[in-house]
Amino acid sequence: MKLIDDTLAALSIAAPQRFSNLTVYPLTAPADLDADYLVLDEALRRKLVSVTEVSCGGSVPELAFDNRADEGVLLLDGEELVGARQNRVLNITILVGGHQHIVIPVSCVEHGRWRYNSDEFASADQALFSKARGKKMRQVSASMRESGTRRSDQGEVWADIAQKQASFCVNSATEAMGDVYEKEKARLDEYVNAIEPLPRQCGAVFAVDGKVAGIELFDSPATCACYLPKIVRSYAMDAAQTRQPDGVPPVEEAVRRFIEQMKAAATQTFKALGEGDDVRLEGGSITGGALVRGERVVHLAAFAMDADSPKAKRRTGARRSPLS
Repeated sequence: MKLIDDTLAALSIAAPQRFSNLTVYPLTAPADLDADYLVLDEALRRKLVSVTEVSCGGSVPELAFDNRADEGVLLLDGEELVGARQNRVLNITILVGGHQHIVIPVSCVEHGRWRYNSDEFASADQALFSKARGKKMRQVSASMRESGTRRSDQGEVWADIAQKQASFCVNSATEAMGDVYEKEKARLDEYVNAIEPLPRQCGAVFAVDGKVAGIELFDSPATCACYLPKIVRSYAMDAAQTRQPDGVPPVEEAVRRFIEQMKAAATQTFKALGEGDDVRLEGGSITGGALVRGERVVHLAAFAMDADSPKAKRRTGARRSPLS
């Protein structure tokens, strides 16, 4: 998609920031653009929005979102919502218009609870860890192509969380992803505190154990600064699991190759849930998604995937197609 290609081409790669086996290459924009929307944390803090179950009985793969603000509100793919009957994560990035009420697609990250502990959801300090988030993104893209829905493979999401709990020796009474983050909080905070947003930084490329793992990009440096701690925790959770000694970070050329692979990926465009268009990217070992509105890429995330895995092969194969 030309808008995505042009946006990526305009970025500059800044000197990497590093902690242990996580390396972050900041991406800076030529201009400091303002956002014309609120991020979810701010909207919740100001009590301008509410997130609830869709009914008293609830529905695992969907929640109700009510925006009472005049501005739009940005919800980020993978962002965790805690409370109500069970904790969930967002399946896609959504920009909910002012005074809009919509149903949002989610995945459960707390397998062992289905009972109320609050009427409404709050936002957590973390997102789904990056490897599982990439797998979920590929699953959702396949769901959009095949049935027009935005569903994940819920069983695989639970399996990824169970594996993470086992790796960190976490015994969670409700099988909650958040319990792993809580156990490793001090360690993850070290990663977060070592990564500082730069002026005009609108995104970053992340590498774990010397290999490029993914990219996150926003249309505004202010939005990037708000979300950067959550995203760093997401990658840091995977970095902390490997327990590898400090490795050699990838050279800038590897970062550029990853960006070029993204630009070469096949794209398919769907009307977004909320404002704008939802562009899905698939190609080789890359999976991604972008929310585009007008002439701005509001948010883009993409992940390096294992191209040899059977599921990756089954779900890769989209061809570059005309925009719909």
